[in-house]
Amino acid sequence: MLPEALTALAAAGGAAVVQAAGSDAWEGLRDRLARWFGRGDAERERGELERLEGSAADLAAAGSGTAEQVRARQEAVWQTRIETLLEGLGDEEQRTEAAAELRQLLEEAAPAAAGGVGLVSGNTFTGPTAFQAGNHNKQDVRFGPQS
Repeated sequence: MLPEALTALAAAGGAAVVQAAGSDAWEGLRDRLARWFGRGDAERERGELERLEGSAADLAAAGSGTAEQVRARQEAVWQTRIETLLEGLGDEEQRTEAAAELRQLLEEAAPAAAGGVGLVSGNTFTGPTAFQAGNHNKQDVRFGPQS
């Protein structure tokens, strides 16, 4: 089982795939992520490129009635694939190195996928919600009457 930080990183990777698919950032993220999965194995990298393209095609083909389900399924698929790769690495040093590479890849892809601003899409909030999007921003939340 992965530590919580790596599970969160895998979830961010799954979300990045879904957010970037069909955008200007897609080719760059797709290629870098396939290389990350390939770990130097060209055949495995090609297989990952095919899987990523299949995911992008599924997302593009989703109708308005099924789009949210397809998005959620694809996020889960890629989160699971990332978790599986991290779990399968031989030792902690390899896992730490792979996690750092993925974190950098996602950080570099995020501004391009979001067009340089916070992008929020396809979310449903029920009840009181505090939400923040962006890079290194600040939010002050106060509840109750003003003092």
